[in-house]
Formats: sequence, structure tokens, C-alpha cells
Amino acid sequence: MKNTLPILVACLLLAPSASARDSIGDYWINEVMTSNSAKTALGSGVLFFFGDEPHGEVVRSMGEIKTSKKTNALGKSDQEACHWVFLSAMKELKAHALKRGGNAVVNIRSNYKNKTTSSSETFKCGAGTLVAGVALIGTIIKME
Repeated sequence: MKNTLPILVACLLLAPSASARDSIGDYWINEVMTSNSAKTALGSGVLFFFGDEPHGEVVRSMGEIKTSKKTNALGKSDQEACHWVFLSAMKELKAHALKRGGNAVVNIRSNYKNKTTSSSETFKCGAGTLVAGVALIGTIIKME
């Protein structure tokens, strides 16, 4: 018990500072979406349009979808963790689109901590020492 007390005290002192960091950054959508990881994870069947990117004619809208994903960031760079969790959020958008009969998700925008930002070039990601997170909103559609 004597030997574990210093370790316990050190953990308690370090834990608040380790979990307190929440660096919100902008990351390039294209850098992730053109990666081999994205091609493997997202495949085909659903198209994605960010911000106000133009898209084909909407045959039917299936409503808005929100995602909020977290990933373990321990031992990863902020960029690595944010790219990983962004792909996880995109996979969720795709799954919901397919489930509802859609073939595209349009007007995809960041919604980190319920603060919506729209960009066709970047997404927001919050990265801490232990966790990274991405929240997205998009509209599922059936497109010609």
C-alpha cells in the first residue's frame, strides 16, 4: 500500500490537466476524403456534399441527421485522431442515408459543442489528451 500511494497521488494531480485540454481546430475535408482510409471506409453508394457545394437535383429529402463521435486520442497526434473520428462520423452519415433510402448527404456542416459552422473545405474537431470528437449535421436526400 505504501508503494502505491505516490502513484495514486501523481495520477490525481495529473488527471485534471490531462482531461482539460480541448483544442478546437479546423482540418481539411479533402485530405481525409481522398485518403485510402476514406475510400475503404466509405466505399460507394452515397455521395457527400459539404457546406454549400452544388449537387444534383433532389428527388426527395429524408430529413436531417446529426452525428457526434468520439475516439481515443491517447498517443495520437491531434490530426491523426481528428481524421479518424471524422471518418467515423462520415460512416454514420452513410449508414443513416442507406437506411432511409438516400443516396447522398448534402449541406454537411460541423456542429462542435452545438456551434454550427459551414464550410466546403474544413471541419471542426475538438482534441484533448484523451479524446477527440467531431459532430456533423447533414441532410439525407435521394438525388438523380
